[in-house]
Amino acid sequence: MSPTPDEALRAAVLAAFASDSRIAAADLRVGVSNGLVHLAGRVGAPEERAAAAEIAGQLPGVRGVVNRIGAPGAPSPARIVQLTPQGDRLDED
Repeated sequence: MSPTPDEALRAAVLAAFASDSRIAAADLRVGVSNGLVHLAGRVGAPEERAAAAEIAGQLPGVRGVVNRIGAPGAPSPARIVQLTPQGDRLDED
């Protein structure tokens, strides 16, 4: 039985996290529902929190990221959903 799109997306997020040295050792929880990636857990710095959201948000099929990761010195995890318009990815030159 093949994985659902959300299960496949969750696996892709976890693989991307594991291959990124900024957050590979972090204890993060990842859930996906209808293409929305939900991140939770704690990291050691706000930069790691931002990196996790950035990595997840860049993956194909991600409609948005809900970042509930806690970090020292970072604002309380927001309940804001950052949606990515389909087909309108921002490319940096």
